[in-house]
Amino acid sequence: MRFIHTSDWHLGQTLHQFERGTEHQHFLDWLIDTLETEQADGLLICGDIFDNANPSAASQKQLYRFLQQAKHRLPHLNIILIAGNHDSPGRLEAPAPLLASLDASVTGFVPRHADGSIDIAQLVVPLKNRAGDIAAWCLAIPFLRPGDVPRIDGDGEGDPYMAGIALLYRQVLDHALTLRQPGQAIIALGHCHMVGGEVSEDSERRLVIGGAEALSAGIFDPAIAYAALGHLHLAQRVGKQEHLRYCGSPLPMSFAEIGYPHQVLRVDLDGAAVAAITPLLIPRAVELLRIPKQPAPLADVLVALAALELPATDDLQRMPYLEVRVRLDAPEPGLRACIEAALEGKPVRLARIDTSLSASATAGAPALSVDELDRLQPEDIFNRLYRNKYDADTPVELQAAFAELLLDNAGDAA
Repeated sequence: MRFIHTSDWHLGQTLHQFERGTEHQHFLDWLIDTLETEQADGLLICGDIFDNANPSAASQKQLYRFLQQAKHRLPHLNIILIAGNHDSPGRLEAPAPLLASLDASVTGFVPRHADGSIDIAQLVVPLKNRAGDIAAWCLAIPFLRPGDVPRIDGDGEGDPYMAGIALLYRQVLDHALTLRQPGQAIIALGHCHMVGGEVSEDSERRLVIGGAEALSAGIFDPAIAYAALGHLHLAQRVGKQEHLRYCGSPLPMSFAEIGYPHQVLRVDLDGAAVAAITPLLIPRAVELLRIPKQPAPLADVLVALAALELPATDDLQRMPYLEVRVRLDAPEPGLRACIEAALEGKPVRLARIDTSLSASATAGAPALSVDELDRLQPEDIFNRLYRNKYDADTPVELQAAFAELLLDNAGDAA
């Protein structure tokens, strides 16, 4: 039995001001072709399907069109989706009855009985092969908030949220083991941050809840043949264990992810065990460029931009995104205009100008006492901040603008 593990699509995401629907569609088209070429029996989508809890109509259409086309091209395909921290559980589950007709199971919430207890059975989903036989049982556990997990009453030691997650996985696994027949694997799905996972600070929302930052790989019992994880955008193993995997995001979500090997994972089962795990690299529809690779003075940056050569294209949606990295010694009011002039006529989209200050500009000022701080006026603080950053007096025009801002705020307050 063979399935594909993917996650963190973030449909509807924008890279700064630019929509990325074309890139997402390129990935979805590639994924359908790959499912067919690889003769996959299943597809596991491990959360953050949408970029936010209120996705656009266009991004929702992308998802449902993909599911319909995948089922048309591969009638035997089983699909299992779970919600991530970016997804709205209710919105994701709303079309569940219709998705069931496409052999797609979706878990947004942790389901509960009328008495409030967790409906463990609903979190165990069969994964079938092309013959229609159950090849594996999946622990379909979505992103867990504190109210989703079993309550742990203890002596106050340890984090009750983390302990509740571990207990929930244990309870769901125990139920799956009662269903498993010889030769059937146990697969765990999750959307979480595991201990040691490498994070992209620019684009991954931190999951600090109840004091917990990351989960231990120990929540996955040895009976679990494979853990398909979502949330971290860099494809990686957990605790150097081959069968505990983040597949990573299919697109770079920020310029910090330029070097990531974006991929899905092909997983082959041999009975109850994993026989092979194979990365399948996703072709990048649009490049992300950082010029220069390290921040440099403006004069050097403008020379590098003027020398930039790119393949000609009239298709705006295929033009590379560009982050320009400039190191400044002082404010540069005309910075954007200079950069845009250097890029005029080049087939590139300026997404971001990243500015940093040189060492001389960031020399710190001596700390002030509490009494000295009390005597400072807003103008004094503004001027001190400027000198601390740029090692120069505040220009007269900036002082005038700041004074005007203070007057406007005073008028609004009155």
